[in-house]
Amino acid sequence: MVTIQPYTLKNKEKRYRFKIYLGVDPLTGKEMSTTKSGFKTKAEAKDALSELQNEVRKGTYKKETSETYLEIYNIWVEHYENTVQDSTFLKTIRIFNNHILPQMADYKIAKIDATICQKHVDQWAKKLQRFRMVKNYAAKVLTFAMKRGLIDKNPFDLVEIPIIKKTISLEDEEFENFYTREQLVEFLRCFEKEGDLKYYAYFHLLSFSGMRKSEALALTWRDIDFDTFDISIKKAVARGKEGLYLGPTKNGLARTIKLDEKTIHLLKLWKKKQAELYLQKGISTKKKAQLVFSNTDNKLLDPNQTFRWINNILEKYHLEHITTHGLRHTHCSLLFEAGATIKEVQFRLGHKDVKTTLDIYAHVTNKAKSETVDKFLNYLNTGFSN
Repeated sequence: MVTIQPYTLKNKEKRYRFKIYLGVDPLTGKEMSTTKSGFKTKAEAKDALSELQNEVRKGTYKKETSETYLEIYNIWVEHYENTVQDSTFLKTIRIFNNHILPQMADYKIAKIDATICQKHVDQWAKKLQRFRMVKNYAAKVLTFAMKRGLIDKNPFDLVEIPIIKKTISLEDEEFENFYTREQLVEFLRCFEKEGDLKYYAYFHLLSFSGMRKSEALALTWRDIDFDTFDISIKKAVARGKEGLYLGPTKNGLARTIKLDEKTIHLLKLWKKKQAELYLQKGISTKKKAQLVFSNTDNKLLDPNQTFRWINNILEKYHLEHITTHGLRHTHCSLLFEAGATIKEVQFRLGHKDVKTTLDIYAHVTNKAKSETVDKFLNYLNTGFSN
C-alpha cells in the first residue's frame, strides 16, 4: 500500500506527497522507487498516484530525467568531435558558447518544450543573420537526448521559423565577390608592381587555379610538376585545438589540375627567391616537404593572413573590393565565360557535388548577362520578321 502523507512548507502551507515502488531495474538489479510531492490537496495527490500506478502496470511509466541541457551537451559534444574536422568542431563550439549555452544551459531537458524553443529562435532571429544554423545546432543536443530515451520528441521540430522582413535602401549596392577579366588583370598587375614575389605568386596561383586559400598554403614543392604543369591538391591548412595543422581538403577529395605556363614560370621564380630569403635566415628549403608558401619561421602560414595582404593592395590602388575567396569565384566565373562545361569547372574547383558548382557560382559576368539578353532579342525579332 502507498501512503499519501502531508507535510508543511516553510511558509506554513500544507502539501501532500507519496513514494511508490516501481519494480527492479533490469540493468542493475536494484529496486526502483520515486517520490512525488508538491500536491496542494490529498485528492490531487491521489489522482496523480492512481495515474502513476496505471502507467507502472501497463509498462508505460518513464522516469523523468533530471539532466540539464548543459550536461547532455557535454556528452553529445564528445561524440560530435569524432564525426567532423577540427575546424568544423571549433566553429560549432563557438556557436554554442556564444549563442546557445548562455540561454539554455541550465534548463532541465525534460522541461524544454516548444514554447521555450520558439522563444529562443525568435531571439536569435532578431540579432543573427544565420539564426537557422544556430537553431539546428541547438536541436542536435535534444535529438541526441531523444535517441537515448531521455525525451520522447524534439520540441525544436515544432518551432515556426520567423520571417525576417528586410528593407533595402536605394543607396545600397549588391556586393558581387568576383572580378571581371579586366579587373583581375589590373589586380594582378598591382601585385606585380609591388615587387613582392611571394604575394604576387600566391594571388596569381589562386586566380589561375581556383584553389581554396587553405589548399594553396598547404602546397609543398613536390606537389608541383614543373615539366607536365600538373599540380596535386590533396591537403589544406586547418585549425585545431592545438593550432594549425595539415588536414584533407574541404570535402576530403584530392585532385590534380593543369596550370598555365605563366603561373608555372612565376612559381619557379618564387622557389628560387624563397631559397635565397630563407638561407639568409639560416633556414634550408631543401627538405622534401618544403612548403611553397610558409611564414617567417618556415612553418604553416595562417590563412587569415591573406586578408591583410589583399587589403593592402585594394586600399593602395583603390581597387574594387574582393576577398581572397572571391578569386575562386572569379576563376569559376571566367571559366564559364571561356566556355568550360559544368563538369570541368566542378572538377577543377574540387566540388564533391555538381549542385555546389551551380548554387555557389550562380553569378555570371556582365558579358554572359548581355549574351542572355541578345539571345532573347534575336529570338523575338525572328518571330516578328515572319
